[in-house]
Amino acid sequence: MFRYCWQGLIGIVMLAGCTPAPESDYRWPLPEGFPQPIVPADNAMTAAKVELGRRLFYDANLSANQSQSCASCHQQAFAFAEPRKQAVGSTGEVHRRNSLALVNVAYNSNLTWAHSGLTQIEQQILIPLFGEKPVELGLAGLDQQVLARFDTPVYRQLFERAFAQEPNLDAMVKALASFVRSLVSFDSPFDRYAYQMQDDALSDSAKRGLELFFSERLECHHCHGGFNFSQSSKHAQQMLDIRPFHNTGLYNEDGRGAYPQGDPGLVEISGEDRDRGRFRAPTLRNVAVTAPYMHDGSLATLEEVIDFYAAGGRGAGIASPLKSPFIKGFTLTAQQKQDLMAFLHSLTDEAFLQNPEHGPPPG
Repeated sequence: MFRYCWQGLIGIVMLAGCTPAPESDYRWPLPEGFPQPIVPADNAMTAAKVELGRRLFYDANLSANQSQSCASCHQQAFAFAEPRKQAVGSTGEVHRRNSLALVNVAYNSNLTWAHSGLTQIEQQILIPLFGEKPVELGLAGLDQQVLARFDTPVYRQLFERAFAQEPNLDAMVKALASFVRSLVSFDSPFDRYAYQMQDDALSDSAKRGLELFFSERLECHHCHGGFNFSQSSKHAQQMLDIRPFHNTGLYNEDGRGAYPQGDPGLVEISGEDRDRGRFRAPTLRNVAVTAPYMHDGSLATLEEVIDFYAAGGRGAGIASPLKSPFIKGFTLTAQQKQDLMAFLHSLTDEAFLQNPEHGPPPG
């Protein structure tokens, strides 16, 4: 029987000084034995913060022109991603990247597609709020004007309950971060099979696909390992910082591994030549509903993604000198490809996609 405990899946490393999340009234909806995410000491999780953050997440008043909310690009039915190649901001500006799914973001050691310096959700949220290149919600220079929209009886009560303060930007960011942290997904058929020991939770095809996924022949688990199916993970009992950025051979513009000039990858932040074309490996949880794929949405379906990795990259990218050594290519029979697809679909958590506590607040 093929089973994992969560320790085996992540290769847990215990280090001195690791501490769990600060005490709060919040109870994480986690499987028994799973570690809690790391939470900043100045923003402990509380039910009141999550409630406020949820309302803000769905409120178009958070954009300068009142045309978009966070939920416009992060839609629950698509695991808080969206079914378009590249995001479009509140002013209509097309972004260069695909909207990342907000699944178990509380466990991410790095945030966004290619920024090694963004390690806390509170930091990352400032980008969609105030970023100007590209514009997302467009609050730069208008923050006080927008904040005045939330000076209502409902919001004053929610801010008082969550922070004992009147509405303010710092509390807004912390509440949004708390709601995003609350979006945890651990009730897929795979979870029921692997952690709840329900043999019939996976089909025989999905079980064969699971074996393929964790095989050294396919190498998938090296970048998409752990209970979150992402190398970019930290939690209260594992603080090891693994470099989670990889060049997958999607492009090779100059024969030396470069990606298109408009989005060259982690090198924009690090300045290191080795980081050309490196992007973060996202979680594969709920991956079947988060199409299109890759940082630029250039692969439309899961079948295309499997074909891409089977080929060892795409076009000139196959010969990229900066390509990850794990992208070697492999051969699958038609049945094996079907089995791998069945396993990836088994990572879909329907309860997460339909949980009314994650959806728009009533009223």
